[in-house]
Amino acid sequence: MAELTLTDEERETLVRWSRRAKSSQALAQRCRIVLGCADGRSNQEVAAELGIWPQTVGKWRRRFLEGRLEGLADEQRPGAPRKISDEQVEDLVVATLERTPKDATHWSRASMAAESGLSKSTVGRVWKAFGLKPHLVDTFKLSKDPQFIDKVRDVVGLYLDPPERALVLCVDEKSQIQALDRSAPVLPMMPGMPERRTHDYLRNGVTTLFAALDVATGEVIGSLHRRHRATEFKKFLTKLDKEVPADLDVHLICDNYATHKTPAIQKWLATHPRFHLHFTPTSSSWLNQVERWFGLLTDKQLRRGVHKSVRALEKDIRDWIKTWNENPRPFAWTRTADEILERLASYLERIPGAGH
Repeated sequence: MAELTLTDEERETLVRWSRRAKSSQALAQRCRIVLGCADGRSNQEVAAELGIWPQTVGKWRRRFLEGRLEGLADEQRPGAPRKISDEQVEDLVVATLERTPKDATHWSRASMAAESGLSKSTVGRVWKAFGLKPHLVDTFKLSKDPQFIDKVRDVVGLYLDPPERALVLCVDEKSQIQALDRSAPVLPMMPGMPERRTHDYLRNGVTTLFAALDVATGEVIGSLHRRHRATEFKKFLTKLDKEVPADLDVHLICDNYATHKTPAIQKWLATHPRFHLHFTPTSSSWLNQVERWFGLLTDKQLRRGVHKSVRALEKDIRDWIKTWNENPRPFAWTRTADEILERLASYLERIPGAGH
């Protein structure tokens, strides 16, 4: 393994490049590789520290020794000569990540083209190459639950290491499911033309689905009610008690909705000691696997469904659950509690004041 030494100027440049927080991450990683090698560490040690393959470390150690700082740039690819310099690409990427236009909240291809002097198609190609989509935005919400960590460990523990002689069920209710009928008949799909439907609709009532997803098998126990109260939840618990074999304990993963904590429910639980409730943290519905199943129900049955009555809607939901249970598919949970908490901590580091 060739020894690697740096001049003071090279070290200063590598350190500066390695600290890019928002852009040029590929180059920043190469700089960290070279700095680690220059400190006398082996390829394996540098790879373990940076979480990459030893072969990657060896490649950039060799490239630096051959071309010094210029050796860290990407190799020329076959084809026509590039008309855009690396500096122009970097300036475009940095501007996209670190600035916004004066008259808008985000860049468009046209506004970035005017700013950078490049064509709109060039801006689009660079954004695609770097996975940049300024027009898209995702939403998130941080849980303020003081017991967040304990609840995450409790729920994830049930997923990854369920107790013996017990059933783990993810339970929730999908309320206000509307029976919607279009104001005109739906026009079916034809060659060259998608299905068409009117934008307005008629409301024909609502129903609520209480569902319990078996974490181990993916089977679902469902119950439909016209109202959404503790009374209906108690009826659903009674149904679960009848359908789950009497020799099994039942661990229910629920959210913090008030319906799940009323005196009537607490009294029912006291008389049914094999039932144990585990609550997800507030604003953390992603931790309850039945929410993923609700998403499939919405996408495959409800969103484009047409129902002239609540009874017709409920029939379609029951039929869909029956079909699902003929070939149930459990969701594979792979993240440990520690991995979830570590990733959350990395998000918090990027949000000013989020950790206070």
